[in-house]
Amino acid sequence: MLELRRSCEGCGKSLPANAPDAMICSYVCTFCEVCALTLLRNVCPNCGGNFQPRPIRPKAMLAKHPASEDRHDIHIDEASHARFFERYRSKPPGER
Repeated sequence: MLELRRSCEGCGKSLPANAPDAMICSYVCTFCEVCALTLLRNVCPNCGGNFQPRPIRPKAMLAKHPASEDRHDIHIDEASHARFFERYRSKPPGER
């Protein structure tokens, strides 16, 4: 089951379970749309994958399987991500 993380790992913005601007990679790293598409340029700083909008869990299922209570570190090493981005910038997500 998809882990619903409550905040952006880049800027700390609150991302409740129904947030339309929550973006995830295939490892469920969670960023707001602004961080994912501008600062990170659609390259996850943890795995090199791309981002997709996080699905919204229906209310009935959210009551049964709530969002995660865990908070994740808020940190992007911009110099490290720049090097990571250079490695993937010309490769489409399916070829990374």
